[in-house]
Amino acid sequence: MGGFEMLLSDGNTTLVGVLVFLAAATLTFCIMAVVRVQGSVKRRAANIGGGLADMERSGGSRSLRHSSLKAAARVVEYTAKHYSVGNNEETKVLRRRMIQAGIYDQRAVAYFFLGRTAFAIAFAALAFFFLPMEQGTPHFWLFSGLGGIVGYLAPSLYIDKRIRSRKAEHQADFPDFMDLLVVCADAGLSMEASLERVGRELGDSYPSLTANIHMTNLEIRAGKTMSAALEHFGDRLGIEEARSFATLIQQSAELGSSITDALRVYSDDMRHKRLSRAEEKAYSLPAKLAVPMMICIFPVLFVVILLPVFVRLHLGNY
Repeated sequence: MGGFEMLLSDGNTTLVGVLVFLAAATLTFCIMAVVRVQGSVKRRAANIGGGLADMERSGGSRSLRHSSLKAAARVVEYTAKHYSVGNNEETKVLRRRMIQAGIYDQRAVAYFFLGRTAFAIAFAALAFFFLPMEQGTPHFWLFSGLGGIVGYLAPSLYIDKRIRSRKAEHQADFPDFMDLLVVCADAGLSMEASLERVGRELGDSYPSLTANIHMTNLEIRAGKTMSAALEHFGDRLGIEEARSFATLIQQSAELGSSITDALRVYSDDMRHKRLSRAEEKAYSLPAKLAVPMMICIFPVLFVVILLPVFVRLHLGNY
């Protein structure tokens, strides 16, 4: 007790110093604890197999979390078995849409059906519990059903949005891909070597296009013909330019014409198309700006021009 009174008698400086020391020590201890936890997590992730075995030996398989993950994995496997592996036309079209959207997982179709069901139930439940309406009325059930329909269509709308964005990205990137392909062909490289080289050069600038080029190279190494690999390349990109490129290479190989000359002509055509799209957007800009100008700019101009006249007329009446 005497020591504490002596500490208080030394003034506020000593008290502030002690508080700063305690705060710094606490912060240091917290940082060390976080670093130790992160290190432990990394070590466990590096030895995930042994960790799972230890968890099963210690009875962790009976935990609620493990049971939930196991049940979710079974649901995904069941859905993938009945939908993702199907060969009907609807499943093939959906799988092609997933690839065009940049989702290459084999269980993507299963995840799509599960997500659509989950979103439909979730949106219907949200509408049921949080609508500011009296329950049991026709309008209440109508909006609850609309919520379920919106949730059911949400995954499809998301996939369509991703496909459109990736198609626009691929259309903008394809002329540069053709230019580099012409340079490689002029240097005397074969088509397989040219695709390999272009894929390495475009890796940092165009990652999506590079991923599709890499898959085309893997298909060629696996034994597919150049025509079939390029046809799959065009289907994955989902743009007409890539399909025309595959047809061009196939016809050049069948007719025995120069692939380099064909690539050069097609590359020039791609550049002209990109310039035409840019000009089209520039020419359509005044028409698109007409409505915002009429709504936002012209009323302000009218107020700025006519307000002084109105004020003068109003003051002149007195």
